[in-house]
Amino acid sequence: MNDKIKQTIANYDQKKIRIGVLGSHSALEIASGAKQEGFETVVVCQKGREKTYARYYRNIFDKFIFLDKFSDITNPENVKQLTDLNTVFVPNRSFSVYAGYEAIEQKFAVPLMGNRYLLKTEERNAPKNQLWLLKEAGIKIPRAFKSPEEIDCPAIVKVPEKGRTIERAFFYASNPEEYEREAEKRIKAGIITREALNQSIIEEYVIGAKFNANYFLSPLTDEIDLLGFDRRIQTDLDGVLDLPAKEQLELNILTQNIEIGHMGVTMRESQLEKIFEVAERFVAICKKEFPPGMIGLFALQGAVTKDLEFRVFDVSPRVPGCPCVEPTSPYMKYKYGVEVGPGKRVAMEIKRAVRKHRLAEVVT
Repeated sequence: MNDKIKQTIANYDQKKIRIGVLGSHSALEIASGAKQEGFETVVVCQKGREKTYARYYRNIFDKFIFLDKFSDITNPENVKQLTDLNTVFVPNRSFSVYAGYEAIEQKFAVPLMGNRYLLKTEERNAPKNQLWLLKEAGIKIPRAFKSPEEIDCPAIVKVPEKGRTIERAFFYASNPEEYEREAEKRIKAGIITREALNQSIIEEYVIGAKFNANYFLSPLTDEIDLLGFDRRIQTDLDGVLDLPAKEQLELNILTQNIEIGHMGVTMRESQLEKIFEVAERFVAICKKEFPPGMIGLFALQGAVTKDLEFRVFDVSPRVPGCPCVEPTSPYMKYKYGVEVGPGKRVAMEIKRAVRKHRLAEVVT
């Protein structure tokens, strides 16, 4: 695939590079940033889910590809459409899920702004997955439990939802008995299945302030940019937490953690050095295990404990999906003098790579 991508790049009209994205999860952010830097954009939409892009925000998209289903994006005719448009494609979570890792690695012969071979590490059942990489990098992570019988402290259980396996139905337990009790409630309510529960991840619940640290690694300079921090807004967890404690207990709702939004946050300046150091460690292990390593956007989701340790419990090896970062984060302004969000930073890198005739170095 690498040779094919290099040949595709060689055949591109460098004066007409377009930035492409799947019409879901950060497509608006990527397209907006591309337009800021003067690029035309391509969006791949699934019929029935296209109005956000083809109607409401039509102004930031130049080319449209409409598919019956997102997974068709790796079909040869659609790959050809994208390469005929000189597209550099930016992977998001929806792209990984709907296209599938095998198809992305073997069939999707479109230059990808990112490391296509790192995308699968997001799945915790994959060999050399995100947790393995974090451990190898010496980054502090929550303690993992091999079975419910090992639970001896507050733990979080991460299990795919029954109806939407892309979503995880979290629940909490402090001992094996509580685990089984809470699991059984969710099985009876139709939220999860026993089969999915048997494949669940059980981790120590880190007591601390939650921070999603969003980064960009430049293959051209080897510099890491800190785009900023965000926090998740989740339903119906946030709705339940808005209630007084008495009502929460009385209602006894089985909360779900379905991500519905983000809000920007900042961190105490004295703690920023360790946030960069964690990223540097992660970038180094990715380069060793998945050459050429991290390219472009990624995120480390974690919590800062009372001892001011940043403990990481989730990795996004692609565009994280946090449009709130550009208007709320000061960190890129400190470096570049202007607000720079994920989409703009991607476009800045592609523009620089084109100008220096190094586009092949920022894609896989």
